Amino acid sequence: MSFDTLGLQAELLHALADEGYDSPTPIQCQAIPVILAGRDVLAAAQTGTGKTAGFTLPMLQLLHRSDTGRVRRKPRALVLVPTRELAAQVAASVATYGRYLPLKSAVIFGGVSINPQKAALERGLDILVATPGRLLDHVGQRTVDLSAVQILVLDEADRMLDMGFIRDIRRVLTLLPAQRQNLLFSATFSEEIRSLAKGLLKSPVQVEVARRNTPTELTSQVVHPVDRGRKRELLARLIIDGDWRQVLVFMRTKHGANRLAEQLGRDGIGAVAIHGNKSQAARTRALSDFKAGTVRVLVATDIAARGLDIDQLPHVVNFELPQVAEDYVHRIGRTGRAGSEGQAASLVCVDERRLLGDIERVLGHEIPRQVVAGFEPDPSIRPEPIETGRRSAPHAVPRGHAQPAGARRGRRSRGRPGDRQRICP
Repeated sequence: MSFDTLGLQAELLHALADEGYDSPTPIQCQAIPVILAGRDVLAAAQTGTGKTAGFTLPMLQLLHRSDTGRVRRKPRALVLVPTRELAAQVAASVATYGRYLPLKSAVIFGGVSINPQKAALERGLDILVATPGRLLDHVGQRTVDLSAVQILVLDEADRMLDMGFIRDIRRVLTLLPAQRQNLLFSATFSEEIRSLAKGLLKSPVQVEVARRNTPTELTSQVVHPVDRGRKRELLARLIIDGDWRQVLVFMRTKHGANRLAEQLGRDGIGAVAIHGNKSQAARTRALSDFKAGTVRVLVATDIAARGLDIDQLPHVVNFELPQVAEDYVHRIGRTGRAGSEGQAASLVCVDERRLLGDIERVLGHEIPRQVVAGFEPDPSIRPEPIETGRRSAPHAVPRGHAQPAGARRGRRSRGRPGDRQRICP
């Protein structure tokens, strides 16, 4: 199947051709015609399925068709996302696919000056991409008017709920017109998501392209049992012996991410940490250096890594297993994308056996174990409590956390926009 069979207009097909995309992914095959028909959508789409183009392309077409050509524009489409990383990625997609349409867009999130955002809103726009916290800051300052919104998109809704944004989302909903099209995208259909969807969506079409909590088939997984005190040494061995040139490493805490990046640096392995306490400039520079190959290792926390768009990332390492089993799937979904094979390794000590069991229950199978010679675990070591780094409520996350604006994608695979999936039958 090709994009010209989905009902997209010539300007969008032109932009897709510019990017070298010719065949839609399953989520795009299913979602685009339904959205173009004006229906509400409840979509389960994991990272790597091309979901951003799945809602961006039809949204652009619907707005162009209903364009009145007025000079002063209020936002007619609102895309709510949990992090700066994802906000920048969605905004880049809007600009890329809408380059031949006379539509204006802007992105707003926290961690940067609010004044340029005010100026963009004052000039007028059609599409607004925003994190909930910063959007409500603008609402409080009366610099944004949401009374003309025709299309609402909640992207990665599960993560927004995890981050404690449900109250902010409900506040935003009260500011929107009652008559509008609603699109909800989530990696999973949890009870909380279904509850939110029930109050938001009207007779939605449900789209689900992959079994819940299923990692990509192109990602190989392995567990390396190791003592907690030797994890850093083992990671360095894997990187050096395997000549890994680009590795995304996950930690549970910001402090742990900083410490590991510094230790790897002392081992002669270029590494940089990225997390919510880093400044906007530092985050932008870290991601840019990692994509350019200036540093080999990017050490990240879960929230900081959510929405990172890194093409053809070959290696992901769980230095520490996540507290929430479903987050494991999100983590390893950073590799095995764009049609390229990837490897996901987890360094697991005795403290994490219960977490590993939870992950395997979610996956529905056991992950292969492989003890690295010289790093055999000491059976006499007893489990210790796991440090989570949380000193307040689990969802007490600063508003608007996330990304380097304007971070451009690296080398793109040809054939399909978004991330990777098989072509539609």
